[in-house]
Amino acid sequence: MATNRNESRQGILSLTIKDKNALYAAFMDYVDGGGLFIPTHKKYSLGDEVFMLLSLMGEVERIPVAGKIIWITPMGAEGSRSNGVGVQFNDQDGGAARAKIETYLAGTSGTGRPTHTM
Repeated sequence: MATNRNESRQGILSLTIKDKNALYAAFMDYVDGGGLFIPTHKKYSLGDEVFMLLSLMGEVERIPVAGKIIWITPMGAEGSRSNGVGVQFNDQDGGAARAKIETYLAGTSGTGRPTHTM
């Protein structure tokens, strides 16, 4: 299950992903550098810079990730898709967030299961 909590500024997000299925649905592996879909009701524009604190699979340590909004699914989107934003990771962490996510998702690529964005 994925949850988010917006901090004092709109550009700071906290995201917790507790299971592999939720991580698979949120991960945007086709994006250069990787990215995540974050369910939210907040309004963002394409290109907005954001900062995430990412908690994966019950780990205590949160991963700080900077990125920008590259995808917006508005409320009421076709196919009953969750509204939210896709955030492309920037390269400040040297790909650490993407590498950690890919380790958790090893063996799941190409399964054809639907995600939040495709």
